[in-house]
Amino acid sequence: MRVNDLSNIWWRKSSYSNTDGGECLEVAAGLPSHIPVRDSKAPSYGTLLFEASAWAAFVDGVKQGR
Repeated sequence: MRVNDLSNIWWRKSSYSNTDGGECLEVAAGLPSHIPVRDSKAPSYGTLLFEASAWAAFVDGVKQGR
């Protein structure tokens, strides 16, 4: 298994997150082939890495209401 160094990436919180501890999802850019995703309330729990094409298809589906 290849391990990616995520120590120097910049995380962006979802615009749907709120300051009251609501649904908090963070995504990061910086890896050419994968999109890191984590729970901003518990970042130490780990990170999911999605292939960039799979993440793009997911985001497109959400935008289209699927």
